[in-house]
Parts: sequence; C-alpha cells; structure tokens
Amino acid sequence: MQDTSATLTLDALGISYERHVYDYDPSAGKLGVAAAAALGLSPDHVLKTLMVQIDGRPACVVLPADRELDFARVAQAFGGRKAKMLSRPDAEQRTGYRIGGVSPFGQRSTVPTAFEQCGMDGPPVVINGGSQGLLIELSPQDALTATNGITADLVKPL
Repeated sequence: MQDTSATLTLDALGISYERHVYDYDPSAGKLGVAAAAALGLSPDHVLKTLMVQIDGRPACVVLPADRELDFARVAQAFGGRKAKMLSRPDAEQRTGYRIGGVSPFGQRSTVPTAFEQCGMDGPPVVINGGSQGLLIELSPQDALTATNGITADLVKPL
C-alpha cells in the first residue's frame, strides 16, 4: 500500500508504527468495528476518527470503534458549549481524506484533537492510516504527540 499523508507525517516525526491492511467494505454499518473484525482485533483496541464542530469550529475526536460520542462531553473537552458532527463533505474537504479513511495524522489543516482517555495509557492502539483499508498501530503516547492531542472523557457511559 502506498504512503498517505498520515504515514508521511508519522515518518517525518520519526514515529514508528506498524501497517495493517484489510479489505475495506464501504457497505459495513460501523466501519471501525468492521475493520477490527477484518483484522481479528477487539473493537475497543481499534480507534475511529470522527470530525466534529465545537461552537462552529472544527475538531477531531478519536475513540474506540465500538463506543459512541457523548456530544456534551466532547464540547466540554474542547472548552465549548455545543458539539455536533461535521458534515461528510466538510470532513473530507477539511481533512483531505475520504470517509472510511480519515486519520487524525496528516490532515490538510491542523485542528484540535482529543482522544478518549480509556485505553490511552495501555498497549498500542490501532488508528486509521489515511486510506480506506489501512490501519496503523502505534503507542498511545506517539498518537498524542503526533497530533498534539489531549485525552478526555468523550464517550457515552456503557
């Protein structure tokens, strides 16, 4: 698989990662859960990347593939009042990636990024590598470093 803006960004930062290539299924209902299943990984080990707006300003959130955002918590994490999803066309235009291939690394424009705190102090995490069918595995600390990200409580309680 070719390099992407995400892999080139990580390379430029000297961050090591492992590539995981899988057969992307655009008809899958939950793309992150489907990617985890395709690779034989637990969906809480695979993180999905979502683009949101906080009081009209774009931001990036990264959370376990099997969890759902709590928009009030997301807004609070970024010091805002209201959070909502960025539209698909806006997310693709802003990041330079197609939905199903959005990575928090190497986006077209830098935006604030928050990772769900559960799991960010443990083993390596698997995150989209900037292309449909490409995931990359790296340490949580390296993911935070590469995005200048924060950790916060972002998901709905189970």
